Amino acid sequence: MELYSYFRSSASYRVRIALALKGIAHDYVPVHLLKNEQLRPPFADIAPAKLVPLLKDGDQLLTQSLAIIEYLEETHPEPPLLPGSALDRARVRALTLDVACEIHPLNNLRVLRFLVHDLKVSEDDKNRWYRHWVETGLETVERQLAGHPATGRFCHGDTPTLADIALVPQIFNAQRLDCRLDHVPTVMRVFGECMQHDAFTSTQPSACPDAS
Repeated sequence: MELYSYFRSSASYRVRIALALKGIAHDYVPVHLLKNEQLRPPFADIAPAKLVPLLKDGDQLLTQSLAIIEYLEETHPEPPLLPGSALDRARVRALTLDVACEIHPLNNLRVLRFLVHDLKVSEDDKNRWYRHWVETGLETVERQLAGHPATGRFCHGDTPTLADIALVPQIFNAQRLDCRLDHVPTVMRVFGECMQHDAFTSTQPSACPDAS
């Protein structure tokens, strides 16, 4: 397998965590987003949306982090990243989508560049935009986790799931952009548990080959 990744991409970090949790060997292929390598060949020739991550498995090319992780879950089922019951899987997927659909798309590089370059938003207002959606989105996750009987050491139970895979990269970005996090204590407790796990620490942005 080959993973096309950028060290600061939270979507790429999700896939890196999943590969590490499942112990799947792969080659890391860096795509530098700030240098616009995603917009030029050779990467642009194989990635229709010109986005990372992209996973190459043999002759097959897979895109979108959550679809890639579900593919890994189906082809390498151990250890499982989704719980056993339909109800529990729905909860984990909902927590995952609270991050991947409600927070991340509003703050990815394409959106931030459009705000600044096309709408002429100031740097300060761009950062206010970023922090607003991260802080309010994580507050939603906090309400889902706090006091819920299924919340354990991790978002759901005592082993990492897809929800933790989505949450941790978002916290890294929140910290990098100085977002307020004192209002989400359960979220931060779970984050701390994850960062005791090698699959999360060994794949974090600073550990990537292209980190700079």
